[in-house]
This record gives sequence, C-alpha cells and structure tokens, in this order.
Amino acid sequence: MSLQACAEQVRRGDPDRFLSAMTAPPDARAKLFPLYAFNLEVARAPWVTEEPMIAEMRLQFWRDAVEEIGDSKPPRAHEVVAPLAAVVREAGLPVEVFDALITARRWDIYRDPFKDQADFDSYIDKTAGGLMWLSALSLGAEPSQERAIRDYAYAAGVANWLRAVPELDARGRIPLLDGRASGVAELAKTALKRLKYARPDVGKNCSAALRAGWQARSILMQAMSEPERVGEGTLGTSEFRRKGSLLWKSAINSW
Repeated sequence: MSLQACAEQVRRGDPDRFLSAMTAPPDARAKLFPLYAFNLEVARAPWVTEEPMIAEMRLQFWRDAVEEIGDSKPPRAHEVVAPLAAVVREAGLPVEVFDALITARRWDIYRDPFKDQADFDSYIDKTAGGLMWLSALSLGAEPSQERAIRDYAYAAGVANWLRAVPELDARGRIPLLDGRASGVAELAKTALKRLKYARPDVGKNCSAALRAGWQARSILMQAMSEPERVGEGTLGTSEFRRKGSLLWKSAINSW
C-alpha cells in the first residue's frame, strides 16, 4: 500500500516523472516511485508555509529520516519513508547524496539569489543530479557512469528549472543569474553541451531512470532559440508529441 501511495503521490504532483516511471518494468517502478515521492516531499517542503523556521523543520524531518535509514533504524511512520528505506537498503544507496539534495533545497526557502554560476550549478547538481544518480544506482548503474549521468541530469534539471521560472518569479525568488535573453540562451546552450557529452558514456542498464529527462533536449533547444518563451511560460511541446516521444524512447529502451 505504501508503494501505491508513493505512485499516486507522484502521479498527482510530478506527472512527467510518473509517466517516465510507468515505462519501466514493474520491479524498476518499485524503486523509482519511492525515490520520486521522496523528492516531491522535499521539493514541496519550502513552499507549504511562509514561515522559514517551519520550512527548515520540514527539511530537517527528512534529513533525520534519511540518517535513520542509513543507521539501519526502523523507518518512521510515514507512507514514503518505509518504501524509501527498503529501496535505500536493497540497493545500498549513499545517504550522503540524499542529505545533499535536502540541504540544497534550503535555497527555496529564502529570497537570496544564487551567488554565482558555481552556486547555481551546485544547486542543480545536488537536486536534479542527486535524484537521477540515486535513481540510476537503484537500477544498477555503475560508479564509473556517475559523471555522465550527472551531466545528463544537469541538462534535464536546467530544462525543468527554465520551465519553472515564471512561478519562481511570482513567488519572489530570483531564479536566474542573468535573466536577459542572451543569458537564458547561453544557459540553455551550456546545458545542451553537457547533454551531448553525457550520451556516449551511459549505457542502457539504467535507461528507465534517465528517461525522466526525455524532454530536456527539445526544451533546451526552444530556450536557446526563443529565450523569450522562458518568461512567457510557454516552453514545451504538444501533449501528443510529449507522450509520443516518451513511448518511442521506451520502445527502443532509450532516454
């Protein structure tokens, strides 16, 4: 039932990752859904309250829960923690990657801009990169694949971030170091380069995990050629093309 609860939570709150997970075999879904539900819980934590202290407490709950999982303590009574603990222990996932992901989300609580490009890149790597690396590890990725997977995750993370810019702006955040058209286009170009570098070095053993970024290339191409679409909130493709491209990648076991 907890696994079903995780899947339902992802279906409601993260429909793109839900669709990508549904293209995986059932045993892979049993690992992906708890990880995606955990990510959703952590991503939401800074936004459910206007009180920074309460948001910090919500993130601390997950830091403590993950630490307890790593220490082999009984999982907390929470519909996501128990299935997450099972995945972490079965796959031997590194709890420090979870902790880095949670800690990075503290940026979402406050209204400070990123300090520089390295600060922004670190945020994307610890959040999008951390989640995709954990997901890939759970499906059998090799340590030697980490850099390539994180490069691909960076591209997917930037694509998702650019889609979120209007909402982040509306909530009083400063999501981009350079919000001008030229700055947006350059960011998209950089992300596309990292996607290109990643592809030859990642095999198909963990393709179901990487398929969560199946839209990255098309979104980044749009942002590079038409950067004004970022502020307009019009990045993306038609529903038919979105689902069709995912089904095609699933059919050829690609990402």
